Amino acid sequence: MASSRVFTVGLITAWYSSNIGVLLLNKFLLTNYGFKYPIFLTLCHMLACSLLSYIAIAWLKVVPMQSIRSRVQFMKISSLGFIFCLSVVGGNISLRYLAVSFNQAVGATTPFFTAVFAYLMTLKKEGSLTYVTLIPVVTGVIIASGGEPSFHLFGFMMCIAATAARALKSVLQGILLSSEAEKLNSMNLLMYMGPVACVILLPAALFMEENVVGITIALARDDVSIVWYLIFNSALAYFVNLTNFLVTKHTSPLTLQVLGNAKGAVAVVVSILIFRNPVSVTGMMGYGLTVTGVILYSEAKKRGR
Repeated sequence: MASSRVFTVGLITAWYSSNIGVLLLNKFLLTNYGFKYPIFLTLCHMLACSLLSYIAIAWLKVVPMQSIRSRVQFMKISSLGFIFCLSVVGGNISLRYLAVSFNQAVGATTPFFTAVFAYLMTLKKEGSLTYVTLIPVVTGVIIASGGEPSFHLFGFMMCIAATAARALKSVLQGILLSSEAEKLNSMNLLMYMGPVACVILLPAALFMEENVVGITIALARDDVSIVWYLIFNSALAYFVNLTNFLVTKHTSPLTLQVLGNAKGAVAVVVSILIFRNPVSVTGMMGYGLTVTGVILYSEAKKRGR
């Protein structure tokens, strides 16, 4: 019993560390270090996710290998991979312009977009109380935007787009892979989505981030630490997904919900301590209101089942 508890605490610590670590390292590379290539950075993430997912499933047998059974299923996974790719790129681009604290505040509105897409695509209605709880979620971000000292419109738009894409992927996944024959666990899905994302990101990086490969090689010659930053950052991006899967497997849905709500707040505090970005009372009040709304939304959803 005690060893099981220690194992669970270790998993949760690893989940928090990898989540917050990749977020802060992305911010450091894209702003403080001056590596201004979010699409290429995302490509590195997806390459690591593809490779490490295969190793974990095929060699280490973390989960059983699930195969793609039809061309239709492959097309569905490719669609999810494309949206997944957009959400990660949008999030990384936003970090170039926004403080991590504000990025997390906007990201907390995911339930709002999930509810909107679920209604538009499946006509699934939630209870009226569930929709009421979304009001503080959105209102909080509006207040936080008005009180954000380093507000940047393009960064804000990218963050909103990333959050919406993340919600859209979640809803689409439930629709496209709903049959028992096509369902994939998150680790197998990542293994198949990763290469699709790489195929999309490689030409995008070469076209939109001119000479990014040459610039990265030149940077590595001057400072080899950039290579280690990119390797460590990419590995962390994979471990975010791995630890999320393991924590989901070894804890209850309620525990996961509570931990997920707290994770964003921890990331905000840690980022402010590290980057010393200015924050306002209004901004923190707005973020607090959004988090409160997310907690109420989770409770309303649970009671509505």
